[in-house]
Amino acid sequence: MSLLGVDLGAARTRIYARRRGIVLDEPSAVVRDARTGRIVSYGAETGDDGHETCRPVSGGLPADDELTRLLVRHFLRRVHRRPFARPRLVMAVPEHATAIDRAALREVAYEAEARGLLLVPHGLAAALGAGVPVGDGAGWMVIDIGRDAARVAVLSHGAVVAAGTVPVGGRALTLAVARLVEREHGLLLDEDEVEAVKREHGPPDRQVLVRGRDAETGRERAASLPVRLVREATRQPVETIAQAAVDTVERCPPELVADLGERGAVLVGGGALLRGLDRWLRVALRMPVRRAERPVESVALGLGRCVEDQDLVNRLKAVAP
Repeated sequence: MSLLGVDLGAARTRIYARRRGIVLDEPSAVVRDARTGRIVSYGAETGDDGHETCRPVSGGLPADDELTRLLVRHFLRRVHRRPFARPRLVMAVPEHATAIDRAALREVAYEAEARGLLLVPHGLAAALGAGVPVGDGAGWMVIDIGRDAARVAVLSHGAVVAAGTVPVGGRALTLAVARLVEREHGLLLDEDEVEAVKREHGPPDRQVLVRGRDAETGRERAASLPVRLVREATRQPVETIAQAAVDTVERCPPELVADLGERGAVLVGGGALLRGLDRWLRVALRMPVRRAERPVESVALGLGRCVEDQDLVNRLKAVAP
């Protein structure tokens, strides 16, 4: 049986194949001709000048059904080694997804030539990939900071007990830093440069060297930015994420709240790479907070565990939406 785990993220799509691990990790992007609408390229092949880059996935769900189906079908054809055997897919579904949302994911899978689909709650997939022992009765929290949303899930007995979502993710953190640099130094930074700044760490008075394009002249130049300002710029989105976690905890039974105070939360997703985020959330939530060993790949690795362990897949069917 051919079984693939597909982590359909707003920023990137990752596919996990049995015994092969993560075999695809590319941007969830489609490039098309702005004039004719013709598809030019997908994923890592994007970036052609003069064309429109579309991101058809938002919050783990199709924002543009047709483009998402084309994107997933393209990726599956690249990694699936058996052209005459349609694969079964394991995909993560956000806890807040409606019946219509789940139907859209199933349509994406079937249009991409899959012969079956198992939907696993997103928080459960993230926890599995982060190494959280979700099968026991203790309470655990996972905070996944994706490109355009942060998702919080509290798990116990292999199921999601409480969940929350806010439309603030890694992109909000990136924009906050980019606006800071433009305001303070008149520099326009590309996304890679902002990501490097977000991951810098050290004492508040430490200076970070940034390179960008002058907003007035268009010429490239450098400027020094205190780490303190980066932290201040990202404070508001971080506080929004922290409040979502607090609200989720408040919906949990008292015994799970006590567990969380002892075991705490695990950070996953690209936004988890923001330096100092674990410490900020630790103070805000008053519980232990740690970053997963491979935060960016946690959901894909969790789906991979389902792909590798058929018994685990069967057990999860009872809790899959």
